[in-house]
Amino acid sequence: MSNYRRSQNQAHPNKTNALMTGILVLLILFVSIQIWFLFGALNNALRENFNFALTTFIGSSILAVASFWLLRYLPDPIDSPDNEL
Repeated sequence: MSNYRRSQNQAHPNKTNALMTGILVLLILFVSIQIWFLFGALNNALRENFNFALTTFIGSSILAVASFWLLRYLPDPIDSPDNEL
């Protein structure tokens, strides 16, 4: 991970922006799927379909773990000389 982080910090800002955009799109997709799972689980829980609710809970948990793992790869902020005090 340290080699990845060092090379990521030395990358051109356009590559960093593309990486960050891709990660953010994936995170938005994961959260959208989790909301869809929540909606389906609540509707099926009202119909006493426990198996579907359990399956969506497991799927949502896997997506949450994947989202937290993906957050590790967000690039560090770019320090510019104008921002220093």
